[in-house]
Amino acid sequence: MYAIYSYLLYLALSIALTIWVAQTLSKNGLIFLTECFGHDESLATSTNHLLVVGFYLVNLGWILLTLRFGTPPVNAVEAIQFLSGKVGIVVVAVGLMHFFNMHAIARFGRKVGDWFREEQRAAKAGPEDI
Repeated sequence: MYAIYSYLLYLALSIALTIWVAQTLSKNGLIFLTECFGHDESLATSTNHLLVVGFYLVNLGWILLTLRFGTPPVNAVEAIQFLSGKVGIVVVAVGLMHFFNMHAIARFGRKVGDWFREEQRAAKAGPEDI
């Protein structure tokens, strides 16, 4: 009985944590993305949404894949250890994804923003301006 409740609690906690982190990063990350992309809000909003979708897919996949690893608990102490280990792995994975995304955006964000703005300028310019 401990195993079933532990698995259900693991899923509930991990999914809730993933949703909370995604919403927090999305809300607060939009300002960072807007700055990285040269104040282009449409590019920042679009990128923010794509990052959130990717974040959900990777984290929910990780949560579901790691469900099968480990020995199911048979008592309360093992249930606590099981949950702390499983949720701890999810927290570390979420943190690593966050830092990876921040590094990638900081490194490539300005380049993409510059390219996007140049494309917009070229699209607005008529053939006579080229």
